[in-house]
Amino acid sequence: MLIRPIFALTLLGAFCGFVSAAGGGTASTDAEAREVRVWLTRIHEAAGKQNFQGTFVVSGGGAVSSARIAHYCEGSNQYERIESLDGQARHVFRLNDVVHTVWPASRVALVEQAQSLTSFPALLQGGVDRLAEFYEVNPQGSERVAGREANVLMVQPRDANRFGYRLWSDKASGLLLRADVVNDRNEVLETSAFSEVTIGVKPQLDSVTVPMRKLDGYRVIRPALTATRLDAEGWAMRQLVPGFREVSCVKRPMESPTSNSQEASAEPVLQTIFSDGLTYVSLFIEPFNAQRHQRSMRTAVGATQTLMRRHGDWWVTVVGDVPPATLLMFANGLERKK
Repeated sequence: MLIRPIFALTLLGAFCGFVSAAGGGTASTDAEAREVRVWLTRIHEAAGKQNFQGTFVVSGGGAVSSARIAHYCEGSNQYERIESLDGQARHVFRLNDVVHTVWPASRVALVEQAQSLTSFPALLQGGVDRLAEFYEVNPQGSERVAGREANVLMVQPRDANRFGYRLWSDKASGLLLRADVVNDRNEVLETSAFSEVTIGVKPQLDSVTVPMRKLDGYRVIRPALTATRLDAEGWAMRQLVPGFREVSCVKRPMESPTSNSQEASAEPVLQTIFSDGLTYVSLFIEPFNAQRHQRSMRTAVGATQTLMRRHGDWWVTVVGDVPPATLLMFANGLERKK
């Protein structure tokens, strides 16, 4: 299971001030859209204003993983440190847009420029212009999480193309303490929650910057990401899923950092990311290889759905925290231009 929480969010505003469409609505659709935009933008921007450290657990689909996390800010600079506590040891260090992922056991370090789309620490995955069209937001009282009082917020989809979210935000600081992903039957598919957290800690910047400089003895992989467009690579989407827009498209090497091979494939993989503002879908396209791509399949781990299948001379993988039918819409909408 991927460690990808959406913590460190501040709710700058009272829950009771939000007007949802389900409430019968004394406000116009335009007014509601503006309120959603302002509210969620505040949540997103507040992610860079909290210093905290703690342990969080992600559970779903019978799998459980945990990590120790620290987030610091100093001026306009952002520092993060994440240490996995289960399975193979892995450390992630981030200074602004530079991310180092280190596997101590195999002595491998992956150095990348973070793409504009990220799951941590921001709630919003893309623009907020049309969020009110596809999500309805409602306050649901308060509860305790990790020993702290939290406000509860329900974010419900207006169609069947996306999942819903239930969020718990610390009353005192606004930090997001827990996030559930729920399906159309209100069943919890995945939960990310702090088991313990300290908010307002003193920044320990050396704990991030020093490991980023000490890579002697490591095999350092610096993948070359080439910005491109889906249509420039000979592909098109006949029809996009409502609400989703293309927000990123790159060509990247196919080498796995933890594999024994030190040679990447001569053919890079094309990755295009689509977002509706809260969640995203990644579409990967690579040349078909009969030895590696033996059969089509669908998998699910927690909220993350994966669809893999052949498309002529190509192999397509679609991944996202969306219902399986949504992934199928993306796969069926992809076409190779003549």
